[in-house]
Amino acid sequence: MTVETRVKALKIALTAIGLIYIFGIYAMMKLMPESWTWNPRQPEYEQMIIGIYATLGVFLLLAALDPLSNRSLIWFTIVSNIVHGMIMLTQSILDPVELPNMWGDVPALFFIAAVLWVLVPSRAAFKN
Repeated sequence: MTVETRVKALKIALTAIGLIYIFGIYAMMKLMPESWTWNPRQPEYEQMIIGIYATLGVFLLLAALDPLSNRSLIWFTIVSNIVHGMIMLTQSILDPVELPNMWGDVPALFFIAAVLWVLVPSRAAFKN
């Protein structure tokens, strides 16, 4: 895949992920609470997560305009999704009540990290 093709795909991915972070997380918490929230329900926690991810979503939309100038934000998104997913995976294994999260937000976090990781061009790709 050429650098230009990867950047075009990255722009599309950043836009889609940004919109998912702004609107999709809240929607999934309402549509599939068993796989996207913790038990017992914690509205304060849910509001915090929605606020943090919606804010990140806005910045990902801005990054989609010029992904190459926003590599650190893209790598932050990749690494933070992996860390968040690993913590949630561990908690889901340790607490059987949280097992449904392994079929909802945990795979979503890893999927988003993987997509961005594959699409973000390396710095070496731009050296003349």
